[in-house]
Amino acid sequence: MKSWPTHWVLLAPALLFVGAMALFPLGYSLILSFRQWKLARSSTAGDFVGLSNYINLLTDDPDFLEAVRVTGIFITADVLLTLAVALGGALLLHRAGRLNSLARTLLILPFVMSPALIGISFRFFLNAEYGVLAHVIGVLVPPMKDTVWLADGRLSMVAIVVADVWHWAPYMTLVMLGGLASIPAETQEAARVDGASGWAVFRDITWPQLLPVVSVVLVLKTVFALKAFDTLYTLTNGGPGNSTKTLAYFVYEQGFNYYDMGYAAAAAYLLTAVLLVLAGFYLRLVFAKAR
Repeated sequence: MKSWPTHWVLLAPALLFVGAMALFPLGYSLILSFRQWKLARSSTAGDFVGLSNYINLLTDDPDFLEAVRVTGIFITADVLLTLAVALGGALLLHRAGRLNSLARTLLILPFVMSPALIGISFRFFLNAEYGVLAHVIGVLVPPMKDTVWLADGRLSMVAIVVADVWHWAPYMTLVMLGGLASIPAETQEAARVDGASGWAVFRDITWPQLLPVVSVVLVLKTVFALKAFDTLYTLTNGGPGNSTKTLAYFVYEQGFNYYDMGYAAAAAYLLTAVLLVLAGFYLRLVFAKAR
C-alpha cells in the first residue's frame, strides 16, 4: 500500500499547475475587484475602494445594464433555438442505419471548429457583396437582397445566435441521442400497441423520461452562452453600437480597451457569480440523475 507522502508527491505537479493557472488568477482578480486600477496610468494596483466598483456597476453604469439586457436576449434565443434544433436532430437520428451513423460522425465537426474561426466564417458568409449565405437569403427572401446584416442591430443579434447555435447544436444533439438511447424501447412499443399516435408516444412516454437530459442541456448551454466571446468578437465586435455587447464582451472591453482592471474584475465576478449558481444547478441535476 502506498504511503500518503508518496501520493502528495505524485499529485504535486498537477496541484501546482492548477494553483498557478486557476486558483491564483481567481484570487488575485477578486482582490483587484475591490481596488481601483487604471492600467494606462499606473503599472500597480491603486487604492482599496471596497464595494465601490460593484455598486457603480449595478447602480450607475448604463452600459453594464445594457449589457445585461443584451445578454438576456442572446441567452434566451440561443438556448431555446439550440434545444429545439438538438431535440429535433436527435429524434431524426435516433434509429439504426449507415446514413444515420455517418450523420452522427459528421455532427462533431462544427463543435471541434474554433469559435473565432466560426465568427470569421459567418462574417464572410453574411457579407452583402460576396457572402454566400447573404446571397441565398436574398434569393429566397427578395426584400432582404443587398441587406448589410452586420450594420443592423437586430440582424446582428440574429447572426451571433445562428452562429452559436451552429457551433453547439450538433454536440447537444449527441447528448440528446444518449438520452434517447437510455429510454427503454419496450415502453414506447407498448404505447404503440395500445394505439397511441407518434405525438402521444413522444408527449407521454419519451418526453418525461428525456426531461432530466433536457434540463442538463439547458443548464450547460446557458453556461456556454454566458461565456460566449470568441464568435461574438470576430463576427460583430459587440456592434453595431451596443446591440451585441454581452457581459463577457463588456468585461473584455473594460479591461483591454479602457484598461480599468479593477472595474473589469468586478464585472467579471458578477458574471462568475451567475455561472456558479448555474454550476450548482448542474451538479444537483447530475448527482440526482446518478442516484
